[in-house]
Amino acid sequence: MAKTAKTMMAMVIRSFGGPEVFEAREVPVPEPGPGEVLVEVHASSVNPVDYKIRRNGTWAGVEPPAIIGYDVSGVVVAVGPGVTDFQPGDEVYYTPEIFGGRPGSYAQYHVARQEIVARKPENLSHTEAAVVPLAGGTAWDGLITRGGLRVGETVLIHGAAGGVGHFAVQIAKAAGAFVYATARADNMEFVKSLGADRVIEYRTQDFVEIIRRETGSQGVDLVLDTVGGEVLARSLEVVRPHGRVVTILGGQVNLGPLSRKNLTLHGLFLGRARYKLDALRTLIEGGKLRPALDGILPLDQVAEAHSRLEEGGVRGKIALRVRPAGSPGGF
Repeated sequence: MAKTAKTMMAMVIRSFGGPEVFEAREVPVPEPGPGEVLVEVHASSVNPVDYKIRRNGTWAGVEPPAIIGYDVSGVVVAVGPGVTDFQPGDEVYYTPEIFGGRPGSYAQYHVARQEIVARKPENLSHTEAAVVPLAGGTAWDGLITRGGLRVGETVLIHGAAGGVGHFAVQIAKAAGAFVYATARADNMEFVKSLGADRVIEYRTQDFVEIIRRETGSQGVDLVLDTVGGEVLARSLEVVRPHGRVVTILGGQVNLGPLSRKNLTLHGLFLGRARYKLDALRTLIEGGKLRPALDGILPLDQVAEAHSRLEEGGVRGKIALRVRPAGSPGGF
């Protein structure tokens, strides 16, 4: 980092509310403390948790004015005392911590604990890598860490064309599973291209009826639910005895089937850790996993990115370009 760089541009929420609360501000460049790295942010992305915090993030310890955003791909420019894993010049990616009021990634620089930072996949650009950490890490946790997916098992993935879902389909196939997936009609071919074995159009087809029929009423071993509510409740009907259900949204459900079939239900909120990103990098560099971009916008158009995501229908992820290729800085 140049010695003269004392301030940076960031997109700040001046209050809780709609996308219009974002404004560009010049703020001090953060300094890395013990065990921390300072990263020049080349790209970020938007996730549902971003607009939930923008609307009202008191539950996460966020108080406006605040910098939010929870994906980073960039370059280490400085390290704090005690950092041994990285040095200036290293290309990295990670998902910033949400709780505790720490600033997010909608800015030119970001500070993070070295334990949550990983080396960026070499075969991805920063724009591509930036959409992976939060959604990809959630998919990994849902299927592998919490879901315990094993070779030869059958999994049902809801919302398979979305941020978490499109990663989950690819991870499940790489793990040797048979994949049922739900999606809209206009996303079915996209989800098939990710490797899904059977795609169900959730608005016109009954996934419960189809899975019961096609599995001989046995059901699936694992469900990854990214929708919640009634979808989660009905998913319990298609899990085989001793199966597992992982949900990232939850909702009111009848827990009777859990006990009758000895099911395990996991609620999932992504914990930050490097090993997940290392696992994702291995899949990406091995050609088993690829992020899908539904758009790339400059950071100063983050309000538009939020609006698009809230409207629904985003296929994969929307990336935010912070440092254009070849640019010395700025938006």
